[in-house]
Amino acid sequence: MKTVWTIARRELASYFTSPLAYVFLVIFLLLSGFFTFTAGAFFERGEASLAAFFAWHPWLYLVLVPAVGMRLWSEERRAGTLELLLTLPVTTAQAILGKFFASWVFLALALALTFPVVVTVNVLGDPDNGAIAAGYIGSLLLAGAYLAITCMTSAMTRSQVVAFILAVVLCLFLILAGFSPVTDLLARWASPSFVDAVASFSVITHFDGFQKGVIDSRDLAFFVSVIGFALFATGVIIRGHRAG
Repeated sequence: MKTVWTIARRELASYFTSPLAYVFLVIFLLLSGFFTFTAGAFFERGEASLAAFFAWHPWLYLVLVPAVGMRLWSEERRAGTLELLLTLPVTTAQAILGKFFASWVFLALALALTFPVVVTVNVLGDPDNGAIAAGYIGSLLLAGAYLAITCMTSAMTRSQVVAFILAVVLCLFLILAGFSPVTDLLARWASPSFVDAVASFSVITHFDGFQKGVIDSRDLAFFVSVIGFALFATGVIIRGHRAG
C-alpha cells in the first residue's frame, strides 16, 4: 500500500499544478448551489433537510466526474508514458489504485467544500445530521462508482474526449435503469420482477437509501461491486496493452 499512496500523492499533487482543478472546484460548488437553492427550491420546501442537495448528485456527477477521470490513462497512452510506467517496479494494480484514489480524494475534497450547505440548514432548522452524514457517504460512493467507470473507459482509448463520452453513456445507463419515467415505461409491458431486476442496476435505486439516512449493506455492496468490477476491467485492459 505504500507504493499505492506514493502514486496517489503524486497524482493528487499534479491536479493542483494546473488551473483546471480550481476551475472544476468552482464549477462544482456553483452548480451544487444552483441546483440546491434554485432548481431544488430549497427554501420553498420548508423542511430542514438536504434532500434538494443530494437529489441532483447523480446528474451533477454525470458530467463532472468523467471530466476529472478522463485523463487518468488516456493521457498516459497519448503521451507514450504508459509503457514507461509499466516498466517501473510498480504492479498494474498499484498504478490503478494509486491513480483512482488520487482522483477520489480530489472529488472528496470538492464534496467537503460544500459544508456551507450543512451550516445553512443547521442555522435555519433542526435537521437530522445523521441522515446528512449518510447522504455524504452515499454521494462519495456514487462519485467513486462513476470515477471507476471513467478509469475503465480512459484505459480503452488515447482520446480523452472519447473516454469522456463513453463514461457519460455508461453512467447514464446506471441512472436511467432506475429513473421513474423509465421504470414506469417498462412496467407497462414487463413483469414487476423484471422491472425490479433492471432497477437494481441503477445508482438511483441504491443512492435513495443514503439520502434517507439509511446505510444498507446491499447498497454498500452495490457501489463497492461497481468500483471493484470497473477497476478489475481497467487492469485487464492495461495488461492487454502491456502484452501488446
